[in-house]
Amino acid sequence: MNTAIIFGLLIVLMLTGMPISIALGLTVMSFLFVMTTVPIESVALKLFTGIESFEIMAIPFFILAGNFLTHGGVAQRMINFAASIVGHWYGGLGLAAVVACALFAAISGSSPATVVAIGSILIPAMVQAGYPKRFGAGVIATSGALGILIPPSIVMVLYAVSTGGSVALDPEGKRVLSASVGQLFMAGVIPGLMLAFLLGITTFYRAWKNDYPRLPRADWRARLKAFRESVWGLLLIVIVLGGIYAGLFTPTEAAAVSAVYAFVIAVFVYRDMSLRDVPKVLLSSANMSAMILYIITNAVLFSFLMTSEQIPQTMTAWLKSSGIGWVEFLMIVNVILLVAGNVMEPSSIVLITAPILFPIAASLGIHPVHLGILMTVNMEVGLCHPPVGLNLYVASGIAKMGITELTIATWPWLMTMLIFLIIVTYVPELSLWLPRMLGML
Repeated sequence: MNTAIIFGLLIVLMLTGMPISIALGLTVMSFLFVMTTVPIESVALKLFTGIESFEIMAIPFFILAGNFLTHGGVAQRMINFAASIVGHWYGGLGLAAVVACALFAAISGSSPATVVAIGSILIPAMVQAGYPKRFGAGVIATSGALGILIPPSIVMVLYAVSTGGSVALDPEGKRVLSASVGQLFMAGVIPGLMLAFLLGITTFYRAWKNDYPRLPRADWRARLKAFRESVWGLLLIVIVLGGIYAGLFTPTEAAAVSAVYAFVIAVFVYRDMSLRDVPKVLLSSANMSAMILYIITNAVLFSFLMTSEQIPQTMTAWLKSSGIGWVEFLMIVNVILLVAGNVMEPSSIVLITAPILFPIAASLGIHPVHLGILMTVNMEVGLCHPPVGLNLYVASGIAKMGITELTIATWPWLMTMLIFLIIVTYVPELSLWLPRMLGML
């Protein structure tokens, strides 16, 4: 009964158009004041300790690094490098968009930032080269979603933070630890590269079928020149992932290093940004970080309420008694997350659902890293379909297209992502093989 009241109140508040963060906070406070005897002091203490996490500090640093790179001309150099490699194939600029999105995703951690950085350059260029606007916008809107699957990923950090305080037991009754940020980052590498490959195949097929233009084949000198110009940005991938794996620094420290490195190459190496532009980048990064941290704060309260009312434990017991196995459970999870993607943005979905799903998944023998990657892929799909698909709105603004028209344009790539979601769901080794080989699991 309490579960129905809590989620009913949350849904009603969201239907009023209230921001999800405020709806979460009001739901928690209303329920605690009216229907429980939980001391308000414990709520205040949980509010403070819940966000007192070292890993949360990675979020503003990755946002800052992404903004420096977006404004600093790194994207243009990565596009040139990608075009020199794949531009001579069918749909050359479209394939370059997929490759550039994958490269930029590996240094930004944000899907909207990837769409802005790559799309603002490539969509006009593709239209000018003779590609239909729908094709260019469809490629960018979906490939930009790689920003949250290829590490570093802000969504993965949120998953690790939101499940960090959850109590979970495996089928044998042993305590299961939540996934760390480092484990999730390494687990996202192979699925991220696989999805980029599948999106590239879809792009190539549509370009070949419709005989879209190709770029002239670049010789080795042009490719070497493009690589040398983009190498400073590409090195950031090595610094972040290599530093974490080598044990030189934690993911949070890697985020801080990436922010400083991005500032240096944008201002002093490439010189695409002046010191006068830095305060503007700092302010926009602070605004975005504050928005996410406010959502986290209220989600921590919501998680506290879930734990206080024993809702995850009740759902786990019900699933066990009903005989639902891990196969059916993961199918239900996918449906829930895809439906949630219609009304909420990724950070809110992860922060609300992860603390509930994690204990249930653990009780069915599902690895927390696998669940984290599965949820991240679902968030990718949610970014690419209406009514709240953020990538669609960003891409529509760049391409000057209506949301309905752009939604139709993304369908071939969106269907590819849904097929990939099924593969990731039922082939756990795609997510677990690399961190296991590296000795992280």
